[in-house]
Amino acid sequence: MIKPLAGALCAAMFTTSALAQAPLRPDQQAFRELYREMVETDTSITTGSCTALADKIEVRLKAGGFAAEAITRFAVPDHPKEGGLVVVLPGTSKTLKPILLLGHLDVVVAKREDWTRDPYTLIEENGYFYGRGTADMKAMDAIWTDMLIRFKQTGYKPKRTLKLALTCGEETTWAFNGAKWLAENRRDLIDAEFALNEGGSGRSDGKGKVLSLGLHVGEKAVANFRIEATNPGGHSSTPIRDNAIYELADALVKLRDYDFPLMLNDTTRAFFAKLGPARQDAIGKAMTAIVSAPAGSAEAAAAETVLNTDRLYHSMLRTTCVATLLEGGHANNALPQRAAVNVNCRIFPGVPAATVKAALEKVIADPKLTVTAVDARTIAQPPALTPQILGPAEKLVAKYYPGVPLVPLMSTGGTDGVYLEAVGIPSYGPPALYGDPDGNGVHGLNERVSANAVYKGRDLLTDLVRAYAGQP
Repeated sequence: MIKPLAGALCAAMFTTSALAQAPLRPDQQAFRELYREMVETDTSITTGSCTALADKIEVRLKAGGFAAEAITRFAVPDHPKEGGLVVVLPGTSKTLKPILLLGHLDVVVAKREDWTRDPYTLIEENGYFYGRGTADMKAMDAIWTDMLIRFKQTGYKPKRTLKLALTCGEETTWAFNGAKWLAENRRDLIDAEFALNEGGSGRSDGKGKVLSLGLHVGEKAVANFRIEATNPGGHSSTPIRDNAIYELADALVKLRDYDFPLMLNDTTRAFFAKLGPARQDAIGKAMTAIVSAPAGSAEAAAAETVLNTDRLYHSMLRTTCVATLLEGGHANNALPQRAAVNVNCRIFPGVPAATVKAALEKVIADPKLTVTAVDARTIAQPPALTPQILGPAEKLVAKYYPGVPLVPLMSTGGTDGVYLEAVGIPSYGPPALYGDPDGNGVHGLNERVSANAVYKGRDLLTDLVRAYAGQP
């Protein structure tokens, strides 16, 4: 689930010229065909099947030299279309722990009638790949799969064992989540020193210049709460003030006007500290002040006020909760007996969902309304930003994108990395693809990604995995 970081990353005034895409090498042509097959296999929860795509990937892995015993398929009986696979490329070291490459195969539902192009056809136009999942996250899925096949075919033997887990269920809270299932049921199969996952990203100016690349280190957790008002109801011809819809509306106004307290962690401190000096405006000064001013001081409060004017920075600084679905009433000539709203929360790392539920109840301050946790992911525990992870990434960003800064990111959304971190496997999002200020239609209409970003990201990630895995 790649999240918008346009405001933050476009703020850095570093640029590099986008290179025109040269004719494809044979290995790039093979990669593009794999990428096409992935995008053109519908893996949405409503009309698609992750299992069908996993079948195709297994065929490619075996054709690339992987034996059947190196591939593990998994699914559960009540979700047969939401299966995935794990493939292992053994390393030479008996002491170094493996690296896990993680990707989700499922995509957000796309309706053909709403799109300009067929969402399940890979279309290349004006330097972009269009199609559902082109950015989130089948480009990285294809990069991981293609990488292991090339390593196998060329006889590359890393020191660390490399594992690839392709799962389903990341985009839908009520689906079978393969990453969660593996963490809870087959930890042995995916055990690793760390994982590389989605979330690391970059941003361009929308005109081909890359402004910044990000290393994803930590994320918010996702939770949904149902706020509900009930009432005996009655005939609409004799209305009263005691109305479930009005009571819910009053609660939503309070929620709209409430800000959760400011919070910072190592990742967000590094983010603001690095980007602040690059700007010569009020936002840049506020970035610097938010990490340097004493907590609770007037200077810190003033910096927070400025940063809150940007929706991304506002979200990075706290837990957020927002109404996303609304229902109420049962007839157009009756007083409502029930009104309810779904509130989607993105919880700052380390904060329990129960704490957020209690805060919602306090904000609403109406005992006639109930607040119920619908679902909540595992509490997000940010991994450490170590030199082992940061060093190779910085070197390769400097190689592929000279002059472009690598910035630590805390995602305001959520990924399957939270399930790995819950069982002790740190998860990072390496710098790879980059997007435009408009978000590239991710989770929306006409999703697209720069072709240059895909091919260049493929090369960068290949070098990065080699650096992390080591060679004999």
